Amino acid sequence: MGARGGGGGKMAAAGGTAGRPAAAAPARLPCSAWLLAAAALIAVKVSAVEVNTPEEIFVENGTDAKLPCTFTSVEVISSAASVSWSFQPEGAATRISFFYYFNGKPYPGKDIPFKDRITWAGDLNKKDASISISNMQFRDNGTYICDVKNPPDIVVKPGEIRVRVVEKDSLPAFPIAMVAGIVIGTVTGLSPLISIVVCLVIRKNNSKKRYSGDPDIDARLGM
Repeated sequence: MGARGGGGGKMAAAGGTAGRPAAAAPARLPCSAWLLAAAALIAVKVSAVEVNTPEEIFVENGTDAKLPCTFTSVEVISSAASVSWSFQPEGAATRISFFYYFNGKPYPGKDIPFKDRITWAGDLNKKDASISISNMQFRDNGTYICDVKNPPDIVVKPGEIRVRVVEKDSLPAFPIAMVAGIVIGTVTGLSPLISIVVCLVIRKNNSKKRYSGDPDIDARLGM
């Protein structure tokens, strides 16, 4: 009897398992759906705006400075394009936004230290986002960041310019004397070579004049 009861328990357990609903198998997308998704990803072209600026420029104290910034973008420049400039003072950890250009209009910052000193010097149609700052001061030493947006292109990295303001008249003037010295040195160095070539030409002409050989031999030799 005990054995039968045990068998009945096994049968009840089996019956309980059979009564539970089976787990639903995960849905599988057909191959055509995967192909359509891959085609959609390929169709979406994501490109980047590349911003170009010089690494470092020197400016004399009290003079105007142009901060050059150019960019490349495969998209057509539209009214949605914008330019923003920010400044990180020397030794500071934070940046100050001081200029914004959008929809064909410049919005210079009115806060110190750049109040009434910023001028738009670029042309987005020529992919130029440059600005000018008047009356540069020593407090303007630092890093200037040029950020250009032209949707749907994305910006990978803004351009950064390190500006160093120096004492007036401390920058070297155009080295005219140096250029003149280089020209004179080049001409002087070439003079011996020119003299050798002239001497060889004169000697060749003189040798032809002094030669009096057999005309038949000359004709065969092409002389």
